Amino acid sequence: MSLLDKKYSNDDITVFWQPEKCIHSGNCARGLHKVFDPRRKPWVIMENGTTEDIVRTVQNCPSGALSFEYKKQ
Repeated sequence: MSLLDKKYSNDDITVFWQPEKCIHSGNCARGLHKVFDPRRKPWVIMENGTTEDIVRTVQNCPSGALSFEYKKQ
């Protein structure tokens, strides 16, 4: 991870965003606009979606700029 990388968490997962990898395809915003909105600061609001929906959306990131990991229980 670089200093520019960001992370966003809920109770279940942490989503990582690596801006240097991002190709701005918009898949995240189109797929789950309530969570991923590049016009907002911060642009990721984890509590606006379910963990399952967020995971599904992150997995559709074509550049790999978004990734996630489950928190240890």
